[in-house]
Amino acid sequence: MNTIITFLNRKSNLLVAIFFLLASQIFSQGKQNFVVFDIKDEINPRMVRFTQEAFKLANAKKATHVIIHINTYGGMVDAADSIRNIILDSKVPVIAFVNENAASAGALIAISCNKIYMSKGASMGAASVVNEQGEIMPDKYQSYMRAKMRATAESRGRDPRIAEAMVDSRIYIEGVNDSGKVLTFTTSEAIKNKYCDGEVQTLNELFKIEKLDEINAVRFQPTWIDNVLGFLLNPAVSGILILIMLGGLYYEMQAPELVFHWPQRLLPQYYILHHIILKD
Repeated sequence: MNTIITFLNRKSNLLVAIFFLLASQIFSQGKQNFVVFDIKDEINPRMVRFTQEAFKLANAKKATHVIIHINTYGGMVDAADSIRNIILDSKVPVIAFVNENAASAGALIAISCNKIYMSKGASMGAASVVNEQGEIMPDKYQSYMRAKMRATAESRGRDPRIAEAMVDSRIYIEGVNDSGKVLTFTTSEAIKNKYCDGEVQTLNELFKIEKLDEINAVRFQPTWIDNVLGFLLNPAVSGILILIMLGGLYYEMQAPELVFHWPQRLLPQYYILHHIILKD
């Protein structure tokens, strides 16, 4: 009799374990994680690094969406292009929330996303290539940016001529850009011309429209390592470090008896580290 009771107890325990295992699997399948991260600073190699890490997090969490909270006046074209490529290569849908500004390089990033939402009073465009003084660069640079904007718009089913008009004031589009100036959209204008999927004031409003549960939001926060590496990738910091190293090389050549070997070793190592950080 005791043997039968023991056997039944073991069976019941096994059934309970199976039940909880199946329940946990069903719950995990129903849970739709999505990653949220910010682009709210100048577009530079540091921001490329953060974008890479955010998309790695999305893959690790098996996220169904990636949402980018954008508020930037732009930055480096090559860095923006790297971010654009990460977004276009993403296997999960990427949604941009333009909160106030997506100017210049920020516009390129925004239009590379599958969907774009904008807040009231936001603007997107003005993507001409300028130098550090804000002066328009020669047409060779504008031609490259026009092609990038056009190709990005085409890849997302948006009007490529509108994307070009954000770079080149000579692009005439009746009723859209007939002022002879570089195109910048307000929220309502972007919606009218299918460059924006809707107006929202907060991320929570966006979550509701996209039927995403806020409880499943995974917010990317840079670690201290990310911040340190991002600091080293800052162009200003890079320039200072290179000047220090070159200065050390100069003094070593002028006074070899001082044996300043560290510049010779650090300069190539710094460039190797810079390459590894961005390719990681």
